Amino acid sequence: MSGDSERAVAPGVVPAPCASKVELRLSCRHLLDRDPLTKSDPSVVLLQQTQGQWLQVDRTEVVKSSLHPVFSKVFTIDYYFEEVQKLRFEVYDTHGPSGLSCQDDDFLGGMECTLGQDLFSKSDPFLELYRVNDDTSEQLVYRTEVVKNNLNPVWEPFKVSLNSLCSCEETRPLKCLVWDYDSRGKHDFIGDFTTTFAEMQKAFEEEQAQWDCVNAKYKQKKRNYKNSGVVILSDLKVAIDFTASNGDPRNSCSLHHINPYQPNEYLRALVAVGEVCQDYDSDKRFSALGFGARIPPKYEVSHDFAINFNPEDDECEGIQGVVEAYQNCLPKVQLYGPTNVAPIISKVARMAAAEERTGEASQYYILLILTDGVVTDMSDTREAIVRASHLPMSVIIVGVGNADFTDMQILDGDDGVLRSPRGEPALRDIVQFVPFRELKNASPAALAKCVLAEVPKQVVEYYSHKELPPRSLATQTGEAGASSAP
Repeated sequence: MSGDSERAVAPGVVPAPCASKVELRLSCRHLLDRDPLTKSDPSVVLLQQTQGQWLQVDRTEVVKSSLHPVFSKVFTIDYYFEEVQKLRFEVYDTHGPSGLSCQDDDFLGGMECTLGQDLFSKSDPFLELYRVNDDTSEQLVYRTEVVKNNLNPVWEPFKVSLNSLCSCEETRPLKCLVWDYDSRGKHDFIGDFTTTFAEMQKAFEEEQAQWDCVNAKYKQKKRNYKNSGVVILSDLKVAIDFTASNGDPRNSCSLHHINPYQPNEYLRALVAVGEVCQDYDSDKRFSALGFGARIPPKYEVSHDFAINFNPEDDECEGIQGVVEAYQNCLPKVQLYGPTNVAPIISKVARMAAAEERTGEASQYYILLILTDGVVTDMSDTREAIVRASHLPMSVIIVGVGNADFTDMQILDGDDGVLRSPRGEPALRDIVQFVPFRELKNASPAALAKCVLAEVPKQVVEYYSHKELPPRSLATQTGEAGASSAP
């Protein structure tokens, strides 16, 4: 993922999008046979949604008489990280020339997805276990089942006799290969590792039974490559400002007012950004935190609380789960203050630091802070951001309401390097500040573009400093003062 994000973005101006090119190759399986005497002659039409309308982009060639076609046509599409790009694939039994018109063709079926889902879909992994013979040949001992659409597969337990496994020689080499299943039989190699039965026994006893799954091709081509067993997963975290300056939620003038016909600014910002980020989250579970409120049962002020009131598990099911938790939370808390966001930034920074200590830094965190006012703990916030600039994380702040956000621009390093109160400069610019009022009349897509425009650059800069290959993107979203929903 790349983009020339090195530009200041004026308030209210949606930055020019930065695109990467992606190629889509298509194949189908078990298509319907609509022809009574021969098999179907399928082709696929690609449509993309633009301003609510489905527009035809291109069409594959026709594969004659096949219910399992593999198309040679490659669709090349501009990919924008900060947009939800909706695609539709329609399959037709083609009767006329393979032009763009489908008027005379029989519709066989279709499906819709987003381009982000295409790019970040999960593997269908299975594992093969081989014994290495004395002549260095390899003999298959066991092949697991395929676990569909899963980056963390748990295969069914299996039993193999010690004789079959290693001829009862506990130090005989064993080789494990992991593949991404392909129905055509052209499985994609993920990686492998070599061990012995004796080594496995010792590892289990020491509770360190894990091995790096390495792809030699990647190891030769990529500097600092370590393994193919760690994949970056998105983790959306939301923080919401529950300070009293938002106004009583029961009052229609409150920024937290729940109107069944018109979502408030917090919800609009959350959903706009969340719909983009959710394509990069493996389990679609998002942390949702609040700050600046008195919370039950003792009604003490908290700057870091789970809005589902479950401190052991602050995650919600999907963006809709965050919305519901937010709506259920409002009647139970007392809006208070002050607007302290340093505790939330520090909390996510601790997660990012723990990730970095693994040596992989395979997960990159994005904290979305939604707030209605200038932060009260500016010195502590600057200190927290400078420390976080060394870690795999970014901070996005969306200013809600009509407050004077001039001081908030200090945190956004577009006009100069942010420094801590002690004068220490930030290693990277990791903060993007956007006043919601500048975009409140724009579409959710425009808001998401502006908010997320600098993220790709920030991710690349982190991994460039660490000389680590960026593998994927993890996203933390929240509103001012916590990792939670609006």
